[in-house]
Amino acid sequence: MNLKGSLPLLILHILSYGPNYGYRINKVVSNLSEDVLNFKEGTLYPTLHKLEKAGLIQSEHRKAEGRRRRVYELTEFGKTQLQTERTEWGQFKEAVDAVLEADGENISAASDN
Repeated sequence: MNLKGSLPLLILHILSYGPNYGYRINKVVSNLSEDVLNFKEGTLYPTLHKLEKAGLIQSEHRKAEGRRRRVYELTEFGKTQLQTERTEWGQFKEAVDAVLEADGENISAASDN
């Protein structure tokens, strides 16, 4: 399951703990979500490039785990955007939970308004 729009937020969050590279970012998301979230390379890398183009992250080639890899790092602008995204995600989550937790009486009352 990959909820559209969740990947940029997850990438920014992971990078807020330090520089990382694509494969490892995906592995962290997959492991922490117990394999519920698993993004394909065709989704992950275009998202990383889009975030870099927007100035939210920056990258450079570095040696990581014995190999040369493109390592991504959060920019100051990315840190600010992460806080905004977290707030918006929290509002979205609360709104969805409110609808899903509604019982028949609440649904009937809401439809009368």
